[in-house]
Amino acid sequence: MSINIDSQEYLDKIDAWWRTANYISVAQMYLKDNPLLRRPLQKEDLKTHPIGHWGTIAGQNFLYAHLNRVINKYDLNMFYIEGPGHGGQVMVSNSYIDGSYTEIYPEVTEDEAGLKRLFKMFSFPGGIASHAAPETPGSIHEGGELGYSLSHATGAILDNPDVIAATVVGDGESETGPLAAGWFSNTFINPVNDGAVLPILYLNGGKISNPTILSRKSDEDLTKYFEGMGWKPYFVEGNDPEKVHPLMAKTLDTVIEEIKAIQAEARKGKAEDAEMPHWPVILYRTPKGWTGPETWDDEQIAGTFRAHQVPIPVDSEHMEHADKLVAWLKSYRPEELFDENGRVVDEVKELSPKGEHRMSTNPITNGGIDPKPMNMPDWKALAIDTSKPGAVVAQDMIVFGGQARDMIKNNPNNFRIFGPDETKSNRLNKVFEVTDRQWMEPKNSTDEWQSSVGRVIDGQLSEHQAEGFLEGYVLTGRHGFFASYESFLRVVDSMLTQHFKWMRKASAHSWRKHYPSLNLISTSTVFQQDHNGYTHQDPGVLTHLAEKKPEFIREYLPADANSLMAVMDKAMQDEQVINLIVSSKHPRPQFYSVEEAEELVDKGLKVIDWASTDGDSEPDLVIAAAGTEPNLEALAAVSILNKEFPELKIRFINVVDILKLRHPNIDPRGLSDEEFDELFTTDKPVVFAFHGYENMIRDIFFDRHNHNLKIHGYRENGDITTPFDMRVFSELDRFHLAQDAANAVFGEKAAEFAEKMDETLQTHHDFIRSEGKDLPLVDDWQWAPLNK
Repeated sequence: MSINIDSQEYLDKIDAWWRTANYISVAQMYLKDNPLLRRPLQKEDLKTHPIGHWGTIAGQNFLYAHLNRVINKYDLNMFYIEGPGHGGQVMVSNSYIDGSYTEIYPEVTEDEAGLKRLFKMFSFPGGIASHAAPETPGSIHEGGELGYSLSHATGAILDNPDVIAATVVGDGESETGPLAAGWFSNTFINPVNDGAVLPILYLNGGKISNPTILSRKSDEDLTKYFEGMGWKPYFVEGNDPEKVHPLMAKTLDTVIEEIKAIQAEARKGKAEDAEMPHWPVILYRTPKGWTGPETWDDEQIAGTFRAHQVPIPVDSEHMEHADKLVAWLKSYRPEELFDENGRVVDEVKELSPKGEHRMSTNPITNGGIDPKPMNMPDWKALAIDTSKPGAVVAQDMIVFGGQARDMIKNNPNNFRIFGPDETKSNRLNKVFEVTDRQWMEPKNSTDEWQSSVGRVIDGQLSEHQAEGFLEGYVLTGRHGFFASYESFLRVVDSMLTQHFKWMRKASAHSWRKHYPSLNLISTSTVFQQDHNGYTHQDPGVLTHLAEKKPEFIREYLPADANSLMAVMDKAMQDEQVINLIVSSKHPRPQFYSVEEAEELVDKGLKVIDWASTDGDSEPDLVIAAAGTEPNLEALAAVSILNKEFPELKIRFINVVDILKLRHPNIDPRGLSDEEFDELFTTDKPVVFAFHGYENMIRDIFFDRHNHNLKIHGYRENGDITTPFDMRVFSELDRFHLAQDAANAVFGEKAAEFAEKMDETLQTHHDFIRSEGKDLPLVDDWQWAPLNK
């Protein structure tokens, strides 16, 4: 195209693109046939139940057209994040115009038949969603749950220095806690090594049925707010396209040149010396429902919340106002936009960026620009010697910190650690031997491991931000983990649900590449939260994730440092799954050898011979444990039972991959009935010490033959107390476990032993309330070889 990109003639072409996208977007809501209205509209042409959202569509289409212009002008590597919820038509319509939709879905042809197919399938059974979903070209961000556009954008541009994430933030979305926290993202973007986020706050004025808060703020107040947050605001506002087109073009030119200037200046020096710039943000005021019906039934539509969804009641069963829909669609002058075959005219299509410069085909939106697998260090070099099980006391997370440190060394540009100000608390200090926390705000002498360059981002006390950063990072082909206190993973469990749904839907499309695993390390766990108390006690993320489709979920409960490192070696190399790893940061006896740890991770569980007395025979009792504290208490219970009942044949099973226990009818990875019965028998008592809620284990055994089951898990009791007392609260302690096991095997014959356990528990109760610490009997316990 030879037209001057800065000319009015070019802006007229941009307007034509905008009108084309608007026509396609409105038609997707209402039509299933007669796509270009080339004959009178009939009932058969309309959907019975038009579904969709109109309010933000025209405003976003306007932005998309203008972003195409600056991509062409400045040869940008840019992609689009659609924050305003269910505005799915935007990315579908624009990718259809640029040709990528047909490239990916050849059945949606670039002609009248293709338009008919595209219109019918939008928000239609067997069709596509009303929001930017995995089937939408160019999308990494699903708008079903609001609040994460800025954190996803930031995660995507980290270590991608040439990328700009054009991020549209809905003004309803801006009222969510996660999005409000998202404005702090500029604290973590280094202009040398990272790309840029260009936020565009779309102040269209209305939510579902209320005005939006920021839209009612004056430009003066908004300027103060964003300048105070470290951004440089630019305003684009109006409802007359003839005035808004040149204003948007000029503003986008200014902010793109400013971003380039910031980066060019910073890149004259070293990343270590970079300071936080005032990145531009665009505050964009145009009416909600722009270009749509102004009024309906004597009520204002455009510019109000009433434009949010389907603005006028026209469908196949309500044709009395069909002329109003026709007038609306024809206001975009489709005869100028589509040729005789129904193809978008060349002079519109020519405005599209070419090849991978199209936002719909940017590789960053489909698995990453240049994805590389993790280069994993040899964790065995850090392994603990467990030739005498339990003799060495270590802190699992400290030992794993060495493995994480070596991951950073081996993967300097595609691996990061994220968390909400808890990396040190979670005992990962060893990573700071090779990196700092990335932090662009001013530093002072009291800071620790803070610099402008770092592979750790944990400087904001927001689980939403940390999780969102990680999601954006792995959705664009890189690797990382998010470590957080166990109970506060519940703050982001809905985010994990959305990420799972994204993977599930993406897996159904062969053109979508696989994503690196999303890895969550849950520490500061329920059975050790003695000083923070009941508020910090909730292992429910295990149950929450276990409810999802099993192909996409893994849950690991390593009992010691070697097991943890073996788990992480596997988890960090996985694809297309969420890995939840529950670990301890407190001093613990170390039990499992390198070989045992490898087998535990490979098979999911293992009979521990040195902790069992059944030999090759049928056991009288099975004791199973999943989790660090459950493993410790179960082993202590084994030793108590072995001393008291030396003739008792005990089988001890440690479980690391808890979901492997599920029936294969539920989880394809699950043990067969034969394998399960071989381990747990069909009728012998099973005492199961579990880190989470007991119903999860009850569900696992429901479809199995052996229902002779005693579960000891978290029972929603807690307080500020001693570490061991935390287990007593839920009867996960060794004394309750041993008592329950003896009663299950011996019945009334175990009465004397049961009474002895009760007396020991009473002694514990009195001692901790007198001395404020656990019994020496507990603290000084060590594993000793069993009598066999």
